[in-house]
Amino acid sequence: MKSISLLPADTYVVSNQTILTEIDRKNLITLYEPIIGSLAISLYLTLWRDLDKLEIMSIDFTHHHLMAILKMDLDSIKLAREALEGVGLVRTYYKEGEINNYVYELYSPLSAHEFFAHPVLNIILYNNVGKKEYDLIKKEYERNKTNLEGYSDITKMLNMSMKSISSTLEHFDVAKTNPAQLEIEENIDFDLITSAIPKGILNEKAFNKKTKQLINQLAFLYNFDSLKMAEILRTVINEKGFIEKEELRKMARKYYQYNNNGTLPTLIYRTQPEYLRNPTGDTTNKGRIINVFETTSPYDFLKSKYKGARPTTRDLKLLEYLVVDLELKPAVVNVLVDYVLKRNNNKLNQAFIETIAGQWKRLNIKTASEAMSVAEKEHQKYTKKAQKVTTKITEKEPVWFNENIEKEEITQEEKEELENLLKEFR
Repeated sequence: MKSISLLPADTYVVSNQTILTEIDRKNLITLYEPIIGSLAISLYLTLWRDLDKLEIMSIDFTHHHLMAILKMDLDSIKLAREALEGVGLVRTYYKEGEINNYVYELYSPLSAHEFFAHPVLNIILYNNVGKKEYDLIKKEYERNKTNLEGYSDITKMLNMSMKSISSTLEHFDVAKTNPAQLEIEENIDFDLITSAIPKGILNEKAFNKKTKQLINQLAFLYNFDSLKMAEILRTVINEKGFIEKEELRKMARKYYQYNNNGTLPTLIYRTQPEYLRNPTGDTTNKGRIINVFETTSPYDFLKSKYKGARPTTRDLKLLEYLVVDLELKPAVVNVLVDYVLKRNNNKLNQAFIETIAGQWKRLNIKTASEAMSVAEKEHQKYTKKAQKVTTKITEKEPVWFNENIEKEEITQEEKEELENLLKEFR
């Protein structure tokens, strides 16, 4: 799918496909915001506000309207919209013209019960907020049980409390709640799974739409390929040849935890939280590099260093350690990886990176700017020590070490390095 540029004059209308309530507003902020960020939630609430009094359809707006209300640039609005699309809260339709037109369909967030039962969203929430905060959120939604000991149920049934009078009414469409549907691209080869499972065990009707959707979600969440999923599926097929969905969830989770020292899927695929990013609009050399560090996930950043290939398991484990165990922010991890690769001849030496990561954790480094500043100081110390031994420093230093980084005049070599860094993420 080609990338579509968003312009301030492009128009949009909001079409409500559900019934939105104050409970939905609470669920958005409590359950979804830790996953997709505050800017995405602000965009959703603004689109909700744009609806007419009957909450059916909005008038035509331009995207300049969103820029003015949200105090966001178009790139940030587009990223926020894509985050909403990713979790199923918005569907976007586009029509090209002299002025491009968009339709944004709104869908309800999942109910608390549906959310906590979801195989992907529930675990992502847990990873994003941690066990303590997760338990507090769950407690907020727990239903109080009424003590009915000694009571008798005397509730009357419908036919005991009302009489029926026959009449015919014309059928008409009534608005109903239309919850978000999380869509994940299918990467599982079900023909390969079928061939990998012994004949006679699997019912030919086992792979219905909902089962396939669950398998794809679990494969995405735990990063399983088709053969790995086939191995797990064999253990959850019942005597009739159908797949026990709850058992599949449990087994996929157990399998992942067994092979990952008891941990759950990590946050290496997430980018820097909005509240820890630099203000937008900094077009200086350093500002552009900071933007790369902030808008790229540690996984994608490391993958770019592999020229698009999947990083090794060892290096991914190292990312998991930095993000999960040390709880370093994504942009900080990116700066650390870039710094170590440049200083250590493109090698991620585990002992070296853990030493620096531990120091940055103790210093409570949370932003790309802070990490770059500390790295620059450490590099200057290292350079001074090295100069005592040799007058020539052979290591390649990141372009962002330049003390005059914010000046427009930079060397040709620095320009090439900056362009190469930015090119990897375009």
